[in-house]
Amino acid sequence: QVQLVESGGGVVQAGGSLRLSCAASEGTFSKYAMAWFHQAPGKEREFVAAISRSGGVTDYSHSVKDRFTISRDNAKSTVFLQMNSLKPEDTAVYYCAARFGIATVDAQDFDSWGQGTQVTVSS
Repeated sequence: QVQLVESGGGVVQAGGSLRLSCAASEGTFSKYAMAWFHQAPGKEREFVAAISRSGGVTDYSHSVKDRFTISRDNAKSTVFLQMNSLKPEDTAVYYCAARFGIATVDAQDFDSWGQGTQVTVSS
């Protein structure tokens, strides 16, 4: 497993932007597909975005497509989530996750998780 630490959450008004970061301890970071999930109070953890090991392939949930961008810097063992045009319904705890191999959208496929960072969007 790899140790993951998220940062960048906070409180923002609707329409604003935030950039989340997730730093990994693993030196072989480039062998891991990475993803972001979020979980709102009383709801299941949901897929937000995923990125392949090289960064060449990305996937997004329908609700964030065209607003959020996932990227990675393998030299710095870090994955990012740029969130624009934020909506109150984006309010949740955001988790990054790592999976050795190919990226998927299923949380059960990921075996390393960060502690989460709170994102709150006010209307």
